Amino acid sequence: MASFEQGDVIRVPFPYTDSSTRQFRPALVVSGPHVQDRYGLIWVVMITSAANRRWPDDVPITRLSGTGLPAPSIIRPAKIATIDAAQAARLGRVSADLRSKVMARIGQLLAGR
Repeated sequence: MASFEQGDVIRVPFPYTDSSTRQFRPALVVSGPHVQDRYGLIWVVMITSAANRRWPDDVPITRLSGTGLPAPSIIRPAKIATIDAAQAARLGRVSADLRSKVMARIGQLLAGR
């Protein structure tokens, strides 16, 4: 099984909140390695097309180079999921600066701000 790090862009079967449907889509790994090492799981947030309606906490991906994404995209920190690491495939990686922005937004959401 591949090992994933915080900031990796991966392809996963992402669950939808409004149905039991799953679709393969890109996501950003936000968990540390201990979650995968202990449980075989990774925590991810949704990546979606920049053409979709924006949510207040979305983080735009301004530089696609190295991410493995084919089109302008945004990271949606409010859409978090736990995924079996065995179902994921690495596409690329976001910059350390973008990863920090996403983690800060997640912290704000967890704190209720």
